[in-house]
Amino acid sequence: MTATTAQSALIDAAACYHCGASVPDDAPWTLTLDGAEHPLCCPGCEAVAHAIVDGGLAGYYRFRSQLPSRPDDRRAADAETWAVFDDPGLQARFVHADDDGGVHATLAVEGITCAACAWLIEHRLNALDGVGASAVNLAQHRVRIAWDPDRIAFSRLLAELAAIGYPAQPYEPDEAQRRLHREERRQIRRLIVAAVGMMQVAMFSIPFYVAGDGGLGGDFDTLFHWLAFALTTPVVLYSAQPFFAGARRDLRNRRLGMDVPVSLAIAGAYLASSWALLVGHGDVYFDSAAMFTFFLLAGRLLEVRARRRSGRRGNALAGVLPLSAIRLDAGGEEHILPASELVAGDRVLVRPGHGVPADGVIEQGASSLDESMLTGEALPVTRGVGDPVTGGSHNVESPLTVRVTRAGHDARAAQLLDLTDRAFAERPRIARQAARLAHHFVLQVLLIAAATGLAWSFIDSERAFWVTLSVLVVSCPCALALATPTALTAAHGRLYRRGVLLTRADALETLPRLDRMIFDKTGTLTRGEITLERTIVLSTTDTPARLTAVAAALEAHSEHPIARAFRSHRRIDITARDVIARPGQGLAGVIDGRPWRLGRPDFAAPNAPASPDHGPEQGHWLLLAEDGEPRAWFALGDRPREDAAATVAALAARGIAVELLSGDAEAPTRALAERLGIAEWRAGASPEGKLARLRACQAEGQRVAMVGDGINDVPVLAGADIAFAMNGATDLARTRADAVLLGPRLGRLVEAIDVGRATRRNIRQNLGWALAYNLLALPPAALGWVPPWLAALGMSASSLVVVANALRLTRQPPPDMAADSPIKDAP
Repeated sequence: MTATTAQSALIDAAACYHCGASVPDDAPWTLTLDGAEHPLCCPGCEAVAHAIVDGGLAGYYRFRSQLPSRPDDRRAADAETWAVFDDPGLQARFVHADDDGGVHATLAVEGITCAACAWLIEHRLNALDGVGASAVNLAQHRVRIAWDPDRIAFSRLLAELAAIGYPAQPYEPDEAQRRLHREERRQIRRLIVAAVGMMQVAMFSIPFYVAGDGGLGGDFDTLFHWLAFALTTPVVLYSAQPFFAGARRDLRNRRLGMDVPVSLAIAGAYLASSWALLVGHGDVYFDSAAMFTFFLLAGRLLEVRARRRSGRRGNALAGVLPLSAIRLDAGGEEHILPASELVAGDRVLVRPGHGVPADGVIEQGASSLDESMLTGEALPVTRGVGDPVTGGSHNVESPLTVRVTRAGHDARAAQLLDLTDRAFAERPRIARQAARLAHHFVLQVLLIAAATGLAWSFIDSERAFWVTLSVLVVSCPCALALATPTALTAAHGRLYRRGVLLTRADALETLPRLDRMIFDKTGTLTRGEITLERTIVLSTTDTPARLTAVAAALEAHSEHPIARAFRSHRRIDITARDVIARPGQGLAGVIDGRPWRLGRPDFAAPNAPASPDHGPEQGHWLLLAEDGEPRAWFALGDRPREDAAATVAALAARGIAVELLSGDAEAPTRALAERLGIAEWRAGASPEGKLARLRACQAEGQRVAMVGDGINDVPVLAGADIAFAMNGATDLARTRADAVLLGPRLGRLVEAIDVGRATRRNIRQNLGWALAYNLLALPPAALGWVPPWLAALGMSASSLVVVANALRLTRQPPPDMAADSPIKDAP
């Protein structure tokens, strides 16, 4: 029997291809396999089926001998259905190891609509034994889970999510974008149905408002009411279905979310109006049910689009690495293969107009690269032989041959995505407080509505239900629930577009309260690139150009960072042989038959002075000597970043003290501090000394930020209230930091502080508006002054005000640092 025959015998053509259950008539879920399209019964089966096929395990369907069991209780965690995800080969694509021995993965989750959904998912997962932490990214409908594989299986996590109504699958950018697009199209269809129904129902309802209590007459009254009923029914049963599904999920999991009062209001208005129509007595408010549904759907669609627009950068980052690459074999032949199959050591060809498929080093060619997606810098940068390139950057001009150093999940773009997901591992305190407040407010709204209904049953029993409905609608805490997460999402997106990646959510809460910022020196305030600053010629027969070329010939045999300072001065007619490197002292070699030395004065020429007689002693000095006779002094330095002085001045203007802590010698540290206008500085600081200084400042009650880039900065980065890692920081420094600067500009620190302060103001404004609206709107509604349709309009408007206010953060202008002090010229 063939595989196709076996499948035909196993399941009916109209049944779900994954589980064999019946498929609803309007089910949109399908799986394409072997050129045929197979129906699926639910999004959960669709998620599992696509993940199995995309994971290269399509043979499971071709050769299976039985269908997976379906328990009667849908709430039970059916781990057997998801057991395929425990396959080690499949997990290798999306499960990654942590430093503490655990693992983590990012999942794309369906069904997330608001902050209550995020709370429910995190609460359910975090309660499982073996789960270290889970965090929902509301903007992109993702969840990052860290767990101990020895204590809990990955399939159990997926089963638990499906059991509470949130089917998930491993996150892949392209599939996630398609799924979000499908979801948005369904939302738009529901909104269109609600809009058409609302307008037509309003057309049949307006005459009753104009005619007053007398109505239009018996026949017209009945006709218009039945027409309104017919038009409202599809709005309630189709357009409002997501609210009812969310309410069922919340109640099933014993959680009061936003969908509970919404569903009560819509269902109550529809059922009460239908009953009044059937018995021929009572008020009819079909227009309010349709209008409430339309405004809620419109507000939710605008909110989702706003969050996705703010979070779109994260999705773009996830898909920034090209899908394919051109690998060169030992003979130079080109082979096209998936970029995911590249490994360290491969040579790849990057043509103009193509993306760099992995991190690497240029072996051949020179070109301009657009790194704006990764660094936020708009202008392309020039790269040549020996320069590093980052996967995801875009080649603009000329072909490049690149030797791969890190690919796949190890590439910098993938690590940045992982750091982004980590930012949601722990919500800021203000976000947790807002979520708890919204949860308690829902309960209070239900109690107030019940009390209002009881009171009006004694005052005017005929109006009791509609007054209660208005209270339920007007006080729905949607705006309160949106106030904090919408502002945080907008701020994260704003900072990322400007080149600051926040890797911990608490960073935004700490930024506005900073008192002091401590900088490392080399690679932080300076470029971290040693350059030749000055040449002093001691020979009367040699020119500066020739002596510099002699030094470059010696340094050509060295891998020390100092060698880069002389690279541009090499000449093909001057070469050195028999070069010997003396660690900590210098280089010795033979040029044109004469012995030369370059390095410390006591090594190059034992009788030479320790430093030149010309000018002040600044920077690092090297002496070039020919056969023991001094020929030239070379001053090496590390230039400050272009905006270092402006950043220091801008921080001081914002009331933040600036301090320099360096492990370098006193002379260069003092010179840099004076050049940048930093009053407090310390030289020769060890990692332990830096941490001690940080703790001393914190003991005085100061909130301290640390900016560094090296392994020696890791202890103080970990101890700071907020830690910034530079764009060229070591991997260890980046993982210990709360934020990563994606580009070389220090001015982004000032912008991060400004955005943090603006976010704090914005959240306070949103919470203040949401609370003020509910407090002001509730009394008139309880007194019967607000009809249901006006309550629906007011509730939706309040939510849109909160979203619009949060989106102002994305349009905040960058700080004006033009008037700040430039770098002072070195004496």
